[in-house]
Parts: sequence; structure tokens; C-alpha cells
Amino acid sequence: MTDLKTLVQAAEDIAKIGGAHTLKYFKKDFEVISKADDSPVTIADRETEMIIREEIEKRFPTHGIIGEEYGITRPDAEVQWVLDPIDGTKSFIHGVPFYTTLIGIMIKKEPMVGVINAPALDECCVAGIGMGAYFNGKACSVRETKKMSEATLLVTEIKRFQDVGKEEEFQDLMQKTKLHRTWGDAYGHMMVAIGRADIMFDPVLNLWDAAALLPVVKEAGGVFSDVHGVETIHSGNGYSTNPYLHSELKKLFEHHRTIKTA
Repeated sequence: MTDLKTLVQAAEDIAKIGGAHTLKYFKKDFEVISKADDSPVTIADRETEMIIREEIEKRFPTHGIIGEEYGITRPDAEVQWVLDPIDGTKSFIHGVPFYTTLIGIMIKKEPMVGVINAPALDECCVAGIGMGAYFNGKACSVRETKKMSEATLLVTEIKRFQDVGKEEEFQDLMQKTKLHRTWGDAYGHMMVAIGRADIMFDPVLNLWDAAALLPVVKEAGGVFSDVHGVETIHSGNGYSTNPYLHSELKKLFEHHRTIKTA
């Protein structure tokens, strides 16, 4: 099997190739199509994923691929590349640079490599399990904020919390934290990993949204978990933070579960 260092380097290279292609459409006119779940997709999403897939196929023809736009190739392969060509399509459509090209690599179903590339900002965070996390080539780490009252909270969309019945949790987080901003999607998780923010919470996450996040946040000294406190990319939700705040967040979510089941 290909060694992890080689996979990390390849994932970074390929994410940057894909990200560079998105810039051909960024702040340009293009058609926006609504998918079955009413989420938007563009020609940039589809072309970028195809370019990334072609690069992976050239370099690693036996590896599997799971992509948001074109599904699964070789589902039984030991190594699986998980792709989101444009995470934050709504930001991309509106000419806002807080979108990213995501590549995660799972080995035997465990997330081992993550790349969060923000091409419009020329920012990229890369990690391999046991190898550390690097932002634009320099080692990065989460902040050591110890109190919720001093923390900066990021989310993607406030309406998502209403849609999934977690509005009370969101309001509680708003009251307990110092600052709230919607610098969301994967870019928000990268901001936690590089020490610009303290909590990024997504109440809805697909596999291709989450696969790159866990290795990056974990290797930056943080924690990426679901609302039950489990380190996983498969729960359909997730938040990034530091170890100090993670214990407080576990208590907060557990408290709200207790209230709802009482």
C-alpha cells in the first residue's frame, strides 16, 4: 500500500489542481442548478470533481473514490478518496471566497488524510494522522481557549439548526460564547485548526463534507466529533474545537438531549 506521506503530498497537489480550476468560474457568470435536496450545484463543481478524479485515477488506479457529484468508484478498495470539489457552493456562487476544495482519504474506513484548500484565498491546510497539521507549509494548532465565555463560535447557516431541531442548542451556544460569526462550511473548521476561532459546529454533514475535517483538526491538536462526543465522520453532524472546550460542549449537548427526552 502507498505510504501515508505520499498520500498526503498527492492529496495536497490534487486539491490545489482542483481548486485552481474553480477560479476559472469564481466571480463569473454561470448556470446554477438545484439538486434533488434543493442544494445548488454548478458546472464548476462538476468539472472540478472530474478533474480531481482523473488525477487520482492516473496516480492511484486501484484506489476507490467517493465524490459528492459522481458517486462511488471501487467501493471495496482499501484506500478511499472522499471528494467535495466545492464545499460552500453558496459562498462560491455569491463571489465570497470562503469556499474550499476538500479531499479526505480513508484507509480501511478510517480517516487518515485531510486537505482543506481555499483557492480564492490561497490558503491550504493539510494533515496526515501522526504527521501533524500544516497551514501553507507551516505547522498549525488550535487555540488553547479554556472558557466558553471567551470562545469564538462559527456556524454555516442559522436555519439549519431549525431544520434539524437543534435551535435550542444553537441559542445556548450563542449565549455561552463571546462571539458568533457565520464563516462556515469547511472553512470554519479550518479556522479552528489554525487558531483563528474556537468552535465550528455543523448540525448537518455528509461524508464528503466531514472526511477531510477530522484529520486536519485532530492533527492540529483539536477534536472533531459528533454531538455525542464521538470522534467520527459518519454521524451526519460534527463540530471542531479544542480539548478544553470539547468537554464543555459534550455536557451542553447531553443536557439538551436529556431535556428533549424527559
